[in-house]
Amino acid sequence: MEPNTNEATAPKRLKTGGKKPLVIIGVIVAVLAAAYVALCAYANSLDTFYPNTTINGVDVAGLTPEQAAERLRQEVPAETVEFYLLLTDETGNGESVPEEVTLYEETPAAVCTYQELGVTENLDYETSAQFAFDTTQGRSNFLAKGWEYLACLIGADGRLGVVLEPEEAVFQAKMKELSEQFSREVQDASYEVTENAIQITKARNGLSVSAAGLTESVQARWNGTGDGEAVSIQVDSVQILPAQTLTAQEIYDDCSGVVKNASYDKETGAIVPEEAGADFDVDEAQRLLDAAEPGETVTVPAQVELPAVTAEELEQVLFRDVLGEARTHVGGTSARRSNVKLSAASINEYVMNSGDVFSYNDVVGQRTAARGYQAAPAYVQGETVDEIGGGICQTSSTLYLACLRSNLEITERYAHRYVPAYITAGMDATVSWGGPDYKFTNNSLYPIKIVTIYENNYLTVRILGTNVDGTSVKMTNEHLSTTPYETVYEDDPTLAPGTEQVKTTPYTGYKYRTYRNVYDADGKLISSTYEATSDYKSRNKVILRGPAVEPAGGGAQIPTDTTDPTTPTEPTEPQDPSVPTEPAEPGAPDGGWTIQTPEQGGQQTSEGQTGTGTTGESGLPTDVLPQDEPFV
Repeated sequence: MEPNTNEATAPKRLKTGGKKPLVIIGVIVAVLAAAYVALCAYANSLDTFYPNTTINGVDVAGLTPEQAAERLRQEVPAETVEFYLLLTDETGNGESVPEEVTLYEETPAAVCTYQELGVTENLDYETSAQFAFDTTQGRSNFLAKGWEYLACLIGADGRLGVVLEPEEAVFQAKMKELSEQFSREVQDASYEVTENAIQITKARNGLSVSAAGLTESVQARWNGTGDGEAVSIQVDSVQILPAQTLTAQEIYDDCSGVVKNASYDKETGAIVPEEAGADFDVDEAQRLLDAAEPGETVTVPAQVELPAVTAEELEQVLFRDVLGEARTHVGGTSARRSNVKLSAASINEYVMNSGDVFSYNDVVGQRTAARGYQAAPAYVQGETVDEIGGGICQTSSTLYLACLRSNLEITERYAHRYVPAYITAGMDATVSWGGPDYKFTNNSLYPIKIVTIYENNYLTVRILGTNVDGTSVKMTNEHLSTTPYETVYEDDPTLAPGTEQVKTTPYTGYKYRTYRNVYDADGKLISSTYEATSDYKSRNKVILRGPAVEPAGGGAQIPTDTTDPTTPTEPTEPQDPSVPTEPAEPGAPDGGWTIQTPEQGGQQTSEGQTGTGTTGESGLPTDVLPQDEPFV
C-alpha cells in the first residue's frame, strides 16, 4: 500500500519548452543586426547627403556634393542676417539704458544679405560642400553610417555648416557702411517758437559704433557658430553719447522774457539768432515731453510774440545801405591833422546793435602822447593854446552830422564855444576827456557800423546799416542872431612906442536852430522836427599898444585912429552859413530834443590832457580854430 501512497503524493514535473525564448530573441537581434548592417551598407553606398541635411541652413538632402555646391551658390548669398545693437552706458560697465534698449531689442538695427557682407556667388562652394560631405558621411566608419543615416532620417541632427570666408574688400566696406549707419550724432533737446505754439524736440543720445568693433562682433558670432551661419548678431561695441536735456521749466525761463531781434556778434562776426517770447502751460508741456520718444518733437500751444528781425533776414541785409555820411576838410597844423586821423581810426569799423549807445570818449579813449596824440590848438579859458589831442572834435562833429543824416537818436551833444568853420553851423559836437561827451543811440532795428575814411586831408564818416523804407534826412539850420565882437586895447610898455600888436583874434557870435527833415523814398517831406539850438559866443579882439610917441614939441601923442588894423596874422572871420529855405514850417523848438548849450554845462577841463584851466563863462572847451578850412 505504501508505494501507491508515495506515488500518489509525488509532485508532477512541468514541461517548459527549454531554449525556445532565447532562440526567438536571437533571431530578432540577428534580423535587426542584419538590417542595420544592410542600412550601413546602404548609407555607405550613398554619394548624396542624408535626408533632412542642411548646410548653413540650405537643404541639401539627396544631393551630391556637386549639386549641393550649386544650390549653396544660388541660395546662400540671399540669406539674411539681423543686427541688434546692445546699448550700454558710456562708462562701459554694462548697465542698460532703458529708454534705448527696448527699442533695439524688439527691432533690428539693420538686416543684410550674405551677399552684402561679401559672401557672394564667386566663392568656392564646391570645396565647402565636399568638405561638409567628407567630414560627416565620408569619414565615418562603416557601422556608424547606419546610425547617422537614421538620425538624419528622423530629423534629429542633419544641420551641417561650413565657414564661408567673405570677400575681404566687400566685407570691410559693408562694415564701414554699417558702422556709419548705426552711429548717430547727439541730438540735444531744443525748441522753436512759431506763431502760436512752441515746438519742443526731446533729447536723443548719440551712438558711436566703430568699423573695427563691428567687424569683431560679426566675426565672433560668425565663427562662434562653427558653421558660418549668423542669423542674428548682437553688436556690443556701441558707445552712448549723452545728449543735453531740457525741462519744460527751463525752456519757459529761457523764452518767456523780453523779445530780442537777431543781432551781430562783434567778436566773432557771426549773427546771433533772434529770440521770441512765448507763454505756455509748463505742466502740460512737461507731460507731453515725458510721453515723447527720444528725438520726437511735441507741439505745445503758446501765446507768442515774434521778433521783428530774424537771423535769416538779417543775414541778407546786414550793413547793406549807407544810412548817412558827412565829409569835412581837415585843416590846421600837421599835428592837428594827425590827431583827427588817429581819432577817426579809433571809431572805424565800430559796430552797434539795436539799442546800443555810442560814447565818443569811451570808444576813442583818453587822448595822451603815449597813444600818439600830439599838441595842437585848443581853447582853455577862451584862449587858444596848444594842448595834447587838439583837433579831435572835428571827428566827433563829422560823426554827429553823419548820425543826423542817418536819422539816429542823438543822446548827448554840446555845441562848441565858438562857431567852427569846417562844418555847417549847428552841426558840430565838441568833446573833452573828463568833460563833455558826444553820444548817440542806434534806434533802428538793425545793427549799424561806423566807417571812417581819411585821405587827401578830407575826413569822411559813413554809417552803414539797413534802410528798409528808403527814407532820407536833410539837415537845415535857422540863423537866429549875431553877436559882433568889440575891439579892446591894452597898454603894453614892452612894445616900442607907437606900435600895436594883436593879442587875441576876434570871433563873431552866432545863434542857430537846427532841424531834422525826413523824406520818403519818393522825396516827399514826411516830417520836420526841431533838433537843437547852438549858441556860439563872440570873442573880443584884443590889441596891445606900446607907449605913446613923444612929439617934437613935447608931450605924449596919442593915436587917434582906432579903426581895426589889418595884419597878416589876423584870421579870416568865418562867413555866416546860409539860412536854408526848407523846411518851410519847422517844428516848435520845445517839441523836440533840447540840446545842452555851453551855458548849461559845468566847469570842465580843456581837451588837452595837461590843461587845468576852464574855458571861461561857458565852462566848456573847444579845440577847433574857426579860421580853419570852411565846411565842404
